[in-house]
Amino acid sequence: MTHADIDFGQLYRAHMAAAGGREKPPEEWDARAETMGRMSGESRYVDDFIGRMDLSGCATLLDVGCGTGAIALALAPRLQKVYGLDYSQGMLDVVMRNAAALGLDHVAPLRRAWEDDWSDVPACDIVTASRSTTVMDMADALAKLDAKAAKRVYLTSLVGGRFIDAEVAELLGRTRPALPDYIYIVNILYRMGRYPRLDYIENANRLAGTQDFEEFARKVAFTFGEIDAAGRARLRQWYDADPERARRGGAPFRWAFISWETTP
Repeated sequence: MTHADIDFGQLYRAHMAAAGGREKPPEEWDARAETMGRMSGESRYVDDFIGRMDLSGCATLLDVGCGTGAIALALAPRLQKVYGLDYSQGMLDVVMRNAAALGLDHVAPLRRAWEDDWSDVPACDIVTASRSTTVMDMADALAKLDAKAAKRVYLTSLVGGRFIDAEVAELLGRTRPALPDYIYIVNILYRMGRYPRLDYIENANRLAGTQDFEEFARKVAFTFGEIDAAGRARLRQWYDADPERARRGGAPFRWAFISWETTP
């Protein structure tokens, strides 16, 4: 067997199923939209993402899984038209409210999920997918991104397959296998005939930045589901044992920053 014999798209789907991966219903993201959408200035992650992009010769952007619009709105002043695509209406509402607050009248929302029909989604010079690539079918997702990009695609994918510190997961007895990570993307793109570029962005994990234990526990529950009393007690002990570690949410993680050209 050689590399050419391996169907990395199928391998990804099998890995995702074995790891118990699931697509969160849009209502879960709707419930978080207001909190996530509080505009607090540019983050280091957004700066790191945009700093790796080439906008030369580009006028339009499609931001897939745009969330509250951190990438789309930061780039909008440099472009003629920006589309924010997400399956959460709550997130799109926040995008448009923030766009209005910034005086950006050339931002448009598109409500779509990864698995939906994208035939009416406009093609743009650049397509981005920032921290939104934990999908059930990576080969299909990459084909959609590639098809909608006239010039370039930029995305980030988790390195190591875990969003939360492994020690926290172990405290709760939630030590399921890691999700498939960025290496599948590189191999699928290779099979697609693309030449992906690879870099890394270090970022705080999902539990970072909480102000108190209750906020911390809510973030943990968003990822793992309901936590019983014994689990809460163990989390509380971990949280109180090292306040600085708790503020960081445990160990940081890396995003793989992957880009490619769609033109010959």
